[in-house]
Amino acid sequence: MHARFAPPSSSPRRIRLLALDVDGTVTDSRHEVTIVAERAIERVRAAGVRVLLATGRRYRDTLPVAARLGLVDPLVTATGALVKRPTDHATLQRAAFAPGVLQGIVDLIVDAGHEPVLYTDSYAAGFDFHCRSLDGGGRGLGEYLDRNRSLADVRPDLHVAPPADAFAGFAMGARESMHALEAALRDAFPGQLALHTIRSPRYRDWLCEIAPAGVTKWTGVAALAAEFGIAAHEVCAVGDDVNDLPMLEAAGLGIAMGNAVPEVRAAMRHVVGGHDGSGLADVAELVLASLA
Repeated sequence: MHARFAPPSSSPRRIRLLALDVDGTVTDSRHEVTIVAERAIERVRAAGVRVLLATGRRYRDTLPVAARLGLVDPLVTATGALVKRPTDHATLQRAAFAPGVLQGIVDLIVDAGHEPVLYTDSYAAGFDFHCRSLDGGGRGLGEYLDRNRSLADVRPDLHVAPPADAFAGFAMGARESMHALEAALRDAFPGQLALHTIRSPRYRDWLCEIAPAGVTKWTGVAALAAEFGIAAHEVCAVGDDVNDLPMLEAAGLGIAMGNAVPEVRAAMRHVVGGHDGSGLADVAELVLASLA
């Protein structure tokens, strides 16, 4: 049993917005939305609480999850770097790198022997990311490119002229090499980047996620909450990995899933069941208790 949360009567705040990570939170270990998650979200929404998805996934990849759950509010995607409205695909927020920074990022990734993958806001154009080749060299990146090849814009000269409107990107590889890449990027661009190294939820490697400084899931959630007239202390956020921490720590009620990485579980007072079990049902109980 992973649950570690205060009894319902101890909740000091009324929750009006629930922000949920997707992989490892809304979806289970088979990457599917569970009946437990569906019913928990239905209960929360029926009580008048808004529900947002805040994920590291690409926008296009988040749409089926939102549709399955009946959610029409904006989607916070790419770890906060892109926020779009699913009803008409309008872009509400998009991050941007400072001039010259993106070229330096790509140069450093290539010099380190990795392949850059860059995101642009190109849903309407039918693709989601840019890469130099569809040959990912096996393991995680090879799996990613093979599964998503129809959504790739292949540019062999990407390292020479990266798209100026790229808002985020990543490299993929072994854990040690991704941590080393993160450290090198941090040293090369002090204070200019938001960086996370996480285990890929669906592929066999690690990701070094790269975005402009200050971009997190919380920046997207907080901006939407403000538009809804909802204060930070009225937000509950739930997640399982280190890229969720800024959101979990800033929200009025932060909750770690029982399957969360140790750093996230250690940082949160509330730890619920896992994504293959009672996790979101436990979350619903905490949220609903705050309304009593």
